[in-house]
Amino acid sequence: MLAAHGALSIVSQPFAVDGTSSPSIPASMTSCWFLKPRRRPFFSRISRIAILGSQSGGSSSRSVSQEEFVLEDSKAGNGDAREVRRSADWKEARTYKESGVIYDGKIEGFNSGGLLIRFYSLLGFLPFPLLSPSHFWKDSNKTVQEIAKNLVGSSIAVKVIQASEEEKRLIFSERDVDWSKYSEQVKVGDIFSGRVGSIEDYGAFVHLLFPDGFYHLTGLVHISEVSWDLVQDVRDFLSEGDLVKVKVIHIDRERSRITLSIKQLEDDPLLETLDKVIPPQGQLESDSLSASSPSNMEPLPGLESICQELLQEEGVTDVSFGRQALEKRVVSQDLELWLSNVPAKGNQFTLLARAGRQVQEVYLTTTLDQEGVKKAVQRVLGRVP
Repeated sequence: MLAAHGALSIVSQPFAVDGTSSPSIPASMTSCWFLKPRRRPFFSRISRIAILGSQSGGSSSRSVSQEEFVLEDSKAGNGDAREVRRSADWKEARTYKESGVIYDGKIEGFNSGGLLIRFYSLLGFLPFPLLSPSHFWKDSNKTVQEIAKNLVGSSIAVKVIQASEEEKRLIFSERDVDWSKYSEQVKVGDIFSGRVGSIEDYGAFVHLLFPDGFYHLTGLVHISEVSWDLVQDVRDFLSEGDLVKVKVIHIDRERSRITLSIKQLEDDPLLETLDKVIPPQGQLESDSLSASSPSNMEPLPGLESICQELLQEEGVTDVSFGRQALEKRVVSQDLELWLSNVPAKGNQFTLLARAGRQVQEVYLTTTLDQEGVKKAVQRVLGRVP
């Protein structure tokens, strides 16, 4: 940041606009440039920041190091007074950081990575990923540079998240302000309309739409919460800008993180009765590609070994196979065994075995109760590779 004739701290690589949670700014991403004082009275105010575009053969990632700062005349001051003022402003910045108090700063310019925010005699930096998502969906056709240009000259409520006088680094976040204002309105179990932001290999970030019509907070839909179907690439299911419904399944208030789910808005097919996968015998429906009777079906690979292990469990007297079918969608490539929610008949419980598109009933005769059956199945699955 520019502290009178002092040092200018910049981010040496651009930030991409996405829905990521508030990132820290590593030291490796900043470098310090010193402006040589001109032989003229001290100027205390920046009147213009010229954002230089790419020149012929130049890179589009040019930023602060190529910007020109033009200063207007003001009261002259000696070097000691300037240093005292800057030191006092750095102390004030640290106080804002430690207290979490919101600061209303003026946007004086921008570069390829974010906005330049005035903080008394200092100039701080607000990376684009730390802007509120509300800016980006007012007009989804605008680029981040167009959005930034429109914000110059306006005021913005931010929090100080880094303030290092030694490293000349003053970093702001608008997302932290949104969290303090809106996070208490979010509860586990709430269902939101949302818009998909950035997509990563591990999941998708979704911006949550609030009653005022703006997207204020962002949560993560982990790859395991995208669909009940097998998800190998999130991009096969979601695209940036998609409108989706999400359920809040976890809130980490200390780390300001929200975990979301799309698939939990649907019933878990592995916990349904097989009658929702295939119809009762003699009543085939289109959702079932095929159904087999116990006399002509082949058990799922590896299922017989699991059944033999189940028979070794105390209280288990018999294991037999029931109906089998092929589904249209793949839930899991690996063999999974679940306790069905169909009520037990006498001493007989129903298990569902699935792998790929195959699903099969397994009947377990036992003196164990439902909880005992769950533990027995877990022990067996832990023993069988």
